[in-house]
Amino acid sequence: MFTGLVQCMGEVSKVRARGSGAVLAVRAPRLTAGGKDPLALGESVATDGACLTVTAVRGDAFEAEVLEETLRCTMLGDLRPGDRVNLERALRLGDRLGGHIVAGHVDEVGRLTDRRPEGADFRLRFACSPDFARGVVRKGSVAVAGVSLTVAALGGDWFEVAAIPTTLRETVLGGLPIGGRANLEADLVGAYVRRALGRDSLSLEQLIAAGFAD
Repeated sequence: MFTGLVQCMGEVSKVRARGSGAVLAVRAPRLTAGGKDPLALGESVATDGACLTVTAVRGDAFEAEVLEETLRCTMLGDLRPGDRVNLERALRLGDRLGGHIVAGHVDEVGRLTDRRPEGADFRLRFACSPDFARGVVRKGSVAVAGVSLTVAALGGDWFEVAAIPTTLRETVLGGLPIGGRANLEADLVGAYVRRALGRDSLSLEQLIAAGFAD
């Protein structure tokens, strides 16, 4: 489990094919040599929101194997050396949950269609499938490239999030071009509620009625 609070950006140093999957090497000095608790083999790291397992640590970089399924369902297959990725280590019991519960299991890939200033902040609009939009709630949470964000507006095949300048500066969202692809994960709690209620869509009013919001 993760929180959607990106700890640092890493830089892709190598991508090589392995069977139908790939091996991804990412330079991340802040994680691999980070004080008393450096990254270790077998750890889970959310990489642009996709949960990967560390298979090697070499100097200031770590490696992770990317399954064929992951390449098909995420944008990790787009990555090339020099690209930056958002990184977050798995949540530990006792850690503060500052974002929301993120599984690291990407639902689909969306596209940035608009970025505009809103006072001191920014609005970002992402195109998504109608099915994904039905699982999103206005004022609820969504993970975009592994970043926990609050849904500010919602349509049939799009949603908007508000982002502060720090979020754009400290994550890959700041450099994502219009038309750029990003991994999307709907709120895990909302997904369970949606299934439990047996409905294809949820509104804030429905969540309140079910006791999940106020």
